[in-house]
Amino acid sequence: MTNKNEHNTHLDSEYGVDSRYASHEEYQSEATALMEARLQRMKGLSNSQVVQAKLLQLKFQMQEFIKQPVNEAKSYFSMFLQQYIDTLYAKRAVFAKDIGITPVQLSQVINNHRAPQDDFILKLMIHSERMYKGVSPFPEALWYQVYFHEKLCNLMATQQQWQSTLAKEVSVSEPSVRYGKRKK
Repeated sequence: MTNKNEHNTHLDSEYGVDSRYASHEEYQSEATALMEARLQRMKGLSNSQVVQAKLLQLKFQMQEFIKQPVNEAKSYFSMFLQQYIDTLYAKRAVFAKDIGITPVQLSQVINNHRAPQDDFILKLMIHSERMYKGVSPFPEALWYQVYFHEKLCNLMATQQQWQSTLAKEVSVSEPSVRYGKRKK
């Protein structure tokens, strides 16, 4: 008879199972039981608790995004915005009304046809602060950080496309200060 401690540890993040198993069947059985227990527990949550959990998840995703290195061109701001709105509202038009913009303006921002203006992001900051009040502190600058990190990622990911064209327009004449020596 083999001891469970003699087997290799197997970690499967999909199921969140970290244990030692005598067989693959035992692993599958444990993973299925764990998922069933999680689903049963989730069924008992109120709508308010589900919204709070989704808001926390969104905040953590946004905070992780701004920590990521600059590397790819992708629209994270609009993705996070959609997730935020769809978590809180059945209709996006109601959100647009709540922050004092038209549904068309909101749609243009969500679909990346228009960059969000400062007043849009400021209203979004106020709205988020109020919505997260009972859930968790929400960093005031987080929407701006996500927006500008995305812009930086997009610029750096497309650098080969724009650099050669713009480099032709840039010249360096004799600077007044060259390498630490002042011109008299």
